[in-house]
Amino acid sequence: MNSLAAKKIREALAQENKPELKCRVYVDHVHGDHAHYGLAFDTQKPEDEVVTVQDMELLVGPDNKDFIDGLSIKYLLYPSEGFKITNPNKNNHGDH
Repeated sequence: MNSLAAKKIREALAQENKPELKCRVYVDHVHGDHAHYGLAFDTQKPEDEVVTVQDMELLVGPDNKDFIDGLSIKYLLYPSEGFKITNPNKNNHGDH
């Protein structure tokens, strides 16, 4: 995770004003040999794994954990502003 992504997630969490919320990284859908990813705010569930990145706890559910290993979360300003979540280890180098 790049530092700008961590900053943007922290800012959004602060706006929610709910201390129990954490950022969840999830697999949106899988097709072929790769997956597409998403981020959402959620409360921790017993089956979640908590991964600390950039001094922030991220929630990872038990489903499709094999597609999460090696994930890259970046917030980019160019060519368009927003999050880019990829996993080169799973043949996902960007949206198509």
